[in-house]
Amino acid sequence: MDRSEHGTWWHVYPLGFTGAPIRTAHDAQPRLARLTAWLDYAVELGVGGLLLGPVFSSETHGYDSVDQYRIDPRLGDLADFDALVAGCHERGLRVVLDGVFNHVGAGHPWVRRALAEGPDGEYARFFRIDWSDPLAPRTADFEGHASLVALDHDSPAVADYVTDVMTTWLDRGADGWRLDAAYAVPPRFWAQVLPRVRAAHPDAWVLGEVIHGDYAAFAAASGIESITQYELWKAIWSSLADRNFFELDWALTRHLQLAEGQLPATFVGNHDVTRIATTVGAEGAVLALVVLMTVSGVPTVYYGDEQAFTGTKEERLGGDDAVRPAMPDSPAELPPGGAWMFRVHQQLLALRRSHPWLVDAVTTTTGLTNTRYAYTARARTGPGALHVELDVTDGHHAVVRNAAGATLFAYDA
Repeated sequence: MDRSEHGTWWHVYPLGFTGAPIRTAHDAQPRLARLTAWLDYAVELGVGGLLLGPVFSSETHGYDSVDQYRIDPRLGDLADFDALVAGCHERGLRVVLDGVFNHVGAGHPWVRRALAEGPDGEYARFFRIDWSDPLAPRTADFEGHASLVALDHDSPAVADYVTDVMTTWLDRGADGWRLDAAYAVPPRFWAQVLPRVRAAHPDAWVLGEVIHGDYAAFAAASGIESITQYELWKAIWSSLADRNFFELDWALTRHLQLAEGQLPATFVGNHDVTRIATTVGAEGAVLALVVLMTVSGVPTVYYGDEQAFTGTKEERLGGDDAVRPAMPDSPAELPPGGAWMFRVHQQLLALRRSHPWLVDAVTTTTGLTNTRYAYTARARTGPGALHVELDVTDGHHAVVRNAAGATLFAYDA
């Protein structure tokens, strides 16, 4: 897939979006059909694809999978998945799936068999298990969460398994993968798996979730072509909240360096963080979106942000619920208060589409104070330039002009 074709993504957490039960008793419902009903909305919004959160069978929130070859019954079955993918492709939307390959749920049948059969059992090779106490073997976990059992990424069996899962769903119509907690997996593992996947699907786009560390080094060692740009995310909201554009300027300098070796996945909201409209207000969220859509990278809009949704992420059981809400059955049932933000997103996404060179643009600062920031985004090769001005001195103001000085977007609040 050519860099200029990566486009933009609408990031949806399906279990939350469709109102599926998370921690209460599960049911079996074709809820993916509810998401299919929103595809025209995604087209109207102006994104190029659907970035789906977990859709595979799991114990609770989707990141504790028990069968990655099966659609979660709370969402439907293979026919429902196929209908969603077909609906996306008919509208020119790509589909990226969320692959949780660092760990599985503690209730995964392979975990149970490994513990029951012992270190010489068929499935012991899939997990990192401390067998020093035969009566109480201990599984390694993900960041202290006992419900998430870590896979053994030094095992060839795990590499074969992950390769097969990724290839199976690409064969079925997916266009790429988001690799959840990619940073927790040794880069050498991805360097083994991804060439095998790309041998069958050379156009598949692979995005790795990396929260901290050396993004560029991780991308180079792993072969993952796009890394989540948490540094830029933090600088965008923090600069607006603290009225300190020096932080954003520093982060954009870093951003240019990171983009030399991979194409950062940029965002101002996702399923794991407090809503941007909560952090900086709805007016500040517009300025955040201006930055997102005028710097290099692959931008993602998290569902609900285009309607100015609010919600706070909390560190407790159920603390994600507020940022993973259920949506109505159709866009027609949305509250009218977010329509203005939807139009802002449409305008800026259209601006992004009409300037495809922005995917790897170079930014140069042209003005900087605590409360005012101006930069020029230029094409790396060939013509193309946009001039961006942000001002929070008194209210929230933004303007984007082309090389000739014509205003392409303006906001004052």
